[in-house]
Amino acid sequence: MTFDFLVDTYATERLKTLSVWAQVPADAFDARPEPRARSPHEHMVHQCTSEDGWMRTMLGIDVGLAPLPATETTAAFLRTYAEASGRRLDALRRQSDAWFLEPTRFFDVERPRAWVLVRRFTHTAHHRGQLTALLRARGVALSSTYGPTADTGGLAAHGGRVLYRAPDVETLLEREARGDGGPPLPGPGPVPPTERPTR
Repeated sequence: MTFDFLVDTYATERLKTLSVWAQVPADAFDARPEPRARSPHEHMVHQCTSEDGWMRTMLGIDVGLAPLPATETTAAFLRTYAEASGRRLDALRRQSDAWFLEPTRFFDVERPRAWVLVRRFTHTAHHRGQLTALLRARGVALSSTYGPTADTGGLAAHGGRVLYRAPDVETLLEREARGDGGPPLPGPGPVPPTERPTR
């Protein structure tokens, strides 16, 4: 199918989102770094409610679940978003090329569903990046989301490695339920993890 790449992208985006959420320490869940910024808790609320709204009203995918967990904890958000996004992934896998090309309402304009889905990915990645920066500012060691990080050996050019928290959503949820944070992170290594180290 022409649009398999979008379905595959959604599958990886949901894993990346859940992986970042799993790295939020308990003492940071409601921490607000600045009055105008969201706390990790609020990032999770926004992701769940925003994605639910976009999927239902713009893409016609209603998974029949409440967007938020009854008890708002990191563990509950992980389970709730994993279940809802898994059902959305299944729904996307069943769609035809024609479905992806059909126009739909995107706020005050019309766009093809494929276009709306790409915008959903970038919206999710934007907020995930904000949350990652917040965690980094709190000193949290971070596993990979796209490539090596300062905690997985630094830059790829210096031998940094890609170390995901888990290879798939099911493994991530199992590890988190056991209190297993995934593979140990080696740290930045001997070379600064940036192309422009402080001189």
